Amino acid sequence: MPYTLWFDRAGKEALALVGGKNASLGELIRAGIPVPPGFSVTTDAYLDFFSGTLKEHVEEILKKIDPQDIAALEEASRKIKEMMMETPFSKKLEEEISSNYQALSSVFDMQDLPVAVRSSATAEDLPGASFAGQQDTFLWIQGIDEVLLKIKECMASLFTPRAIAYRMKMGFPHEKVHISVGVQKIVDARAAGVMFTINPINGDPSKVVIEGNWGLGETVVAGLCNPDKFVVDKVTMILEKEISIKETECVFDSRKKEVVHRDVSPDRREIQCIEDDEALELARYAKKIEDYYGCPQDTEWSIDRHKPFPFNIFLVQSRPETVWSQKKKEPILGKKSAYELLMEKAMSKVKINM
Repeated sequence: MPYTLWFDRAGKEALALVGGKNASLGELIRAGIPVPPGFSVTTDAYLDFFSGTLKEHVEEILKKIDPQDIAALEEASRKIKEMMMETPFSKKLEEEISSNYQALSSVFDMQDLPVAVRSSATAEDLPGASFAGQQDTFLWIQGIDEVLLKIKECMASLFTPRAIAYRMKMGFPHEKVHISVGVQKIVDARAAGVMFTINPINGDPSKVVIEGNWGLGETVVAGLCNPDKFVVDKVTMILEKEISIKETECVFDSRKKEVVHRDVSPDRREIQCIEDDEALELARYAKKIEDYYGCPQDTEWSIDRHKPFPFNIFLVQSRPETVWSQKKKEPILGKKSAYELLMEKAMSKVKINM
């Protein structure tokens, strides 16, 4: 019964143990994509913790919930979280997590390595349901005590009012959803954002679309900024860009010892957040990721402010694109397939003026 698994040792075959998000990180590593290192606290660890009297009390609370009664739902969620936070991890579980965190820190010769602590539920990205994004993520966590606390908070976030109500609405049994937690070296991001291996506006499969902002990627993922947009043609690798006025960034405040949202300095607001060569390198990774998975992907990326190009680019998430991928495949222009359009472009004559 493994309580922890390093990302490079657990891919899609370990989905039940590490959840969708962490399994995806394992697959990206196998595909040769740069991913910040880390480990999963497995669903076995969750089941070890969420057992006995704790489980019985939570199940009793869940039986009485009316998902239409918002106040009762919030009160039930509060009680469950309180019980979970007061229940200690077993000594064996704490020791295994501590050992892995120390090992990860030693790789970077740092005593308390800053990490992201992210939930990774087993029901994420299921067809017909969207459980992804319902559980918690914590950024820039340092020290084993804080790491252990945030891991428990991630586990407790399986029972937020939204998550409980959604499972009930979808007829998905609470006991069938387990949670893993990823502990991953955080990228001190100069810029970050999302990238689609298909144009999310019109479904054009010949384009890679990158959206980014200064700082950590939370402002882009949460829609809290007007990001820069880069569109790269997969065949010609021609880059088009729209540079926005970026007013807010998410960064670590060393004085407050926490991640904050702050105003972008005026001299950077209208400057593109990533260089052209970084955008093109991201697009190359997008093509590689799509080829590996065999379907369009919705990814998240970060640019490390301390590393030189191209070693500063990291992918921190990849999931199937769910809008255009589920539509019926039809020709997009003139009754021609995407393949036919790409071949026409590649084979067309080029006129040269002498």
